[in-house]
Amino acid sequence: MGKSIRTKEYGVFVKSLRQAREEMGLTQVEIAKKLKRPQSYISKCEAGEQRIDVVELNKFAKLYKKSLDYFIK
Repeated sequence: MGKSIRTKEYGVFVKSLRQAREEMGLTQVEIAKKLKRPQSYISKCEAGEQRIDVVELNKFAKLYKKSLDYFIK
């Protein structure tokens, strides 16, 4: 596995990303299909191995019916 790119703050962010998906009752595969990305991309995002830019975060937020503030504590 590659080196994590997390800071403590990024760790909190990816935890909220995973939690939002789980609250929606969706799998990584389901989210990947909705975002037209491979499941491995979702897995890497949730593991902190893939950085997410603000445009991608907005896509996640809309799918999870969350505001951007939910992800940035």
